[in-house]
Amino acid sequence: MPQIRPIKDLRNTTEISSLCHQLKEPVFITKNGYGDLVLMSMETYEKKMAQIELYQKLGEAEIQLKSGKKLADGEEVLNRLREKYCGK
Repeated sequence: MPQIRPIKDLRNTTEISSLCHQLKEPVFITKNGYGDLVLMSMETYEKKMAQIELYQKLGEAEIQLKSGKKLADGEEVLNRLREKYCGK
């Protein structure tokens, strides 16, 4: 269940920071009863951005597949990624 907090809770930065790290999901901040901000830990942000990038790449691959474009071999791609990120 999402955490929704009033903007006045931002005065206690340590508590909000701990909450963001503990939940590992965004915390919604309201102002005058309306949504205003979304806070999250850097770890959560980086994971969300990686997911977005993955979905974009999958979308591009689907377009290429539908257009009949030749796709790279999956095993070759995985091997290149392993070499790049794992040094193997």
